[in-house]
Amino acid sequence: MEGIAIVGMACRYPDARTPGELWENVLARRRAFRRIPPERLRIEDYLTADAADPDGLYATEAAVLEGWEFDRVRFRVAGPTFRSADLTHWLALEVAAQALADAGFPDAEGLPRDATGVLLGNSLTGEFSRANLLRLRWPYVRRTLAGQLAAEGWDEGRIAGFLARMEPDYKAPFPAPMEETLAGGLSNTIAGRICNHFDLHGGGYTLDGACASSLLAVANACSGLAAGDLDAALAGGVDLSLDPFELVGFARTGALAPGEMRVYDAHSAGFIPGEGCGFVVLMREGDAERLGCRIYAVLRGWGISSDGHGGISRPEAEGQKLALARAYRRAGFGIETVGYFEGHGTGTAVGDAAELTALTTARREAAPDAPLAPIGSIKGNIGHTKAAAGVAGLIKATLAVHAQVIPPATGCERPHPWFQGPEAALRISDRGEPWPPGQPLRAAVSAMGFGGINAHVVIEGAPAPSRRSLPARERDLLASWQDAELLLLAAADTESLAVRAERLAETAARLSRAELADLAAALQRELEDGPARAAVVAGRPAEAAERLRLLAARLRGGDTVHLDPRHGIFLGAGNRGMRGRRIGFLFPGQGAPSHLDGGLLHRRFEDLAGFYEDALLVDIHAAGVEDGIVDSVHTAVAQPAILAHSLAGLRLLDRLGLRAGVAVGHSLGEIAALHWGGALDAGSALRLAAERGKAMAAAASGNRAEGAMASLAADPATVEALLGPGAAIAAYNSPQRTVISGDQDAVEAASERARAAGIEVRRLRVSHAFHSPHMAAAGPRLAAELAAIPFRPLSRPVASTVLGSLLAPETDLPALLCGQLTSPVRFTAALAAADRVDLWIEVGPGRALSELAGEVLAAPAIPLDVGGPSIAGVLAAAGAAFALGVPVATAVLFEGRFTRPFDLDRPLKFLANPCEMAPVMGVLPLPASPRVRGEEKDKAEEARLPISPSPLWGEAGRGLLLTTPREVLRQLVAERAELPLDSVQDGSHLLSDLHLNSI
Repeated sequence: MEGIAIVGMACRYPDARTPGELWENVLARRRAFRRIPPERLRIEDYLTADAADPDGLYATEAAVLEGWEFDRVRFRVAGPTFRSADLTHWLALEVAAQALADAGFPDAEGLPRDATGVLLGNSLTGEFSRANLLRLRWPYVRRTLAGQLAAEGWDEGRIAGFLARMEPDYKAPFPAPMEETLAGGLSNTIAGRICNHFDLHGGGYTLDGACASSLLAVANACSGLAAGDLDAALAGGVDLSLDPFELVGFARTGALAPGEMRVYDAHSAGFIPGEGCGFVVLMREGDAERLGCRIYAVLRGWGISSDGHGGISRPEAEGQKLALARAYRRAGFGIETVGYFEGHGTGTAVGDAAELTALTTARREAAPDAPLAPIGSIKGNIGHTKAAAGVAGLIKATLAVHAQVIPPATGCERPHPWFQGPEAALRISDRGEPWPPGQPLRAAVSAMGFGGINAHVVIEGAPAPSRRSLPARERDLLASWQDAELLLLAAADTESLAVRAERLAETAARLSRAELADLAAALQRELEDGPARAAVVAGRPAEAAERLRLLAARLRGGDTVHLDPRHGIFLGAGNRGMRGRRIGFLFPGQGAPSHLDGGLLHRRFEDLAGFYEDALLVDIHAAGVEDGIVDSVHTAVAQPAILAHSLAGLRLLDRLGLRAGVAVGHSLGEIAALHWGGALDAGSALRLAAERGKAMAAAASGNRAEGAMASLAADPATVEALLGPGAAIAAYNSPQRTVISGDQDAVEAASERARAAGIEVRRLRVSHAFHSPHMAAAGPRLAAELAAIPFRPLSRPVASTVLGSLLAPETDLPALLCGQLTSPVRFTAALAAADRVDLWIEVGPGRALSELAGEVLAAPAIPLDVGGPSIAGVLAAAGAAFALGVPVATAVLFEGRFTRPFDLDRPLKFLANPCEMAPVMGVLPLPASPRVRGEEKDKAEEARLPISPSPLWGEAGRGLLLTTPREVLRQLVAERAELPLDSVQDGSHLLSDLHLNSI
């Protein structure tokens, strides 16, 4: 059967104005989630801590459009017509026009108009038509108020006068009904409006299959084209519906994410809602080729099914399998040949499990030995756009086959159990990768919706040479994601710095997660030099806003230096030209996690990826493999891996300009310290760590008494009294943390005595009894290796944890490292010998040394956790050093990273719901509400509805705001039109001419 070609695409989704931007977001794993703007929905009115509250919400975030305004002049839409229709009509019309232009048919010129249809997915029109219905419900409001006022003792005349004054204010935000109001408030006329505008005669109608609507529109368009009923089709979906009807409704089903949205995750708990619109232009493949159209991909199969006896709102795997079977029967090939699945992926526990069950069983039944296929969902980037969700997934999958790239999955932290075990048929790609050579360019898209409806389509890429590697642009996009951002501030004085922090806090609170990255990049680019410096590290906009406010409070309180790694706040004023000695490096030992890959830093910084390849982490894996399982605790694996991470961290710090004046290495870390000090080159250090690990592993395996180690929360003198034969102190880590090592029985006996004395005991997860006589047998083998390594004189100060003092230039370093095997680690003494340090940086994996140093020193210690899943440690180290006056090369943190331009002075613009135009009581406490419970009630009452000073709302903090809706409209129109307030008598009609959606 002839395929259906996708010849044009267009979209407008949160953080994505075009398919190209959507694809950038997918590769860069940008997330468009933000706190719902108050002009769209004042979320405080609905928040509840009572799960049983029928009117309450527990979620606060959504993915919303920002900066979109419909150009009614371009589309020749009269003001009354514009005001009469829901905004879904205008968004769909605009995106449809863009799709036609992308297909090579601008304004539908060149299309077979008589046989071009429009199939649009939509549910419930949009929230704006629902809001406008409130105007027509004034009689109900009037009667209710009259009855209540009468019960309060008001006479009829007073009631009548009050209601007469209230009626125009109540109705002001809502346009008066006119002859086009009914059509403009219906869903089925959205497609008709597109046909009307472009003079298309093939038929235009709306399909409502809930969250499967837009993919159903695509499937039905394909059927119409295959049957010859259509020669071209616009198919897609639109959804602008984030009002209480939908949000509270989803909350009642438990479908909204209470916090993080996780897709195909072991802890999936719901979705974050979104909005937007997408269209594809479809033609039969032969017609598209004959007309010379660009073909993005070809739809080969499509299938639709229902769950039957399955629940109305609970998806069923068996129903979905029917849609799969029908799609692949039509396609003429099996599901096992598909190289990528773009799933529905709501992030709900039930939905994800049902979908993964259906796809896994279908693939296993088709070909049990087929390779694992990657799966992802666009909802991890833009939320659940409901009726517009399926076509968003189709656009993403189409661009994946067109670019021959397996996109990374966004929003999956701990993959679902269905990805584990021998029966698994799917996998999560967390990095993105080239399409496997020789594998068909085939992808599939699924959607499902309330009512038990399922849709599945299969696409195939146009024939093209296989790409063996990714171009630099795509590599940069794939390397751009990180879990935290660094916000840099500088000013001439602390007062200016406080003002800047306060303004940025207001901005950050309204940003999406993706825009927080854009803000960070903009701040770095526009950074001005100044003696007052500060930095904030945050993972989310709300966290950034909170920390910026705390920073401002510190400044207002008179602080000039404040380094707080735990809260990501760093402040310095008047610091210039810091001497290098004021930074110290800590290098961890084998107690650190071994992290058997480069982690997030390996992906973010391309030069580190090359270093890890040179460090041969693959060989490190092989050193501890037994029965196909890598033992990351195995000494021969852990030691070279930990050292490789320390050396990688040093490379990055050097690029950033963060250079220390002294270093301390804990046990194994002393090798890294000696490398930093100039005694060893990187290759020798790595070889020495590998041989040290092998020698210690061999020595321990030959020791007949099995060894163990434990950390006791007590001072060395107390611990010494608890020890018996066979156990000794292995590390003096802090005044209240001492490590013992030796025979397992002896260590356990000492631990039991400690517990009996009320001392906390923690068994260490190590493979052998280090720094004890157990390691003596490793000495000869290590000495032989040391003899072959060329040592150079130290050129930088190293405080040795073997001696507990600074190393002298004449120190016999091979003898020191041999003696280290059985000697205790004198970490506390080494810290003291390092003398005056203002900032410690733990260079390597983990954070153990930073925590220990925090028990001993006043200066903060920041762990990089190189090889771990976060960049926050690196950002904190850079931010702290920047605040202290170090000339940090902060541009390195943004080199090659994809961010979008961010104008710090441009106000953010969101769609505004007229129901949110009612005045807010600025300082009155919230009335007691049965839906506000416990902590949420306390927070709500204490908040007292803070409002930023604004010409629109008046100044907060000056009592009850008496601004009426009509006065609000006057002021708003004056601001938007740049008119004197006195010249605007009434804003109820002018407001729509200025685009209500741009407020």
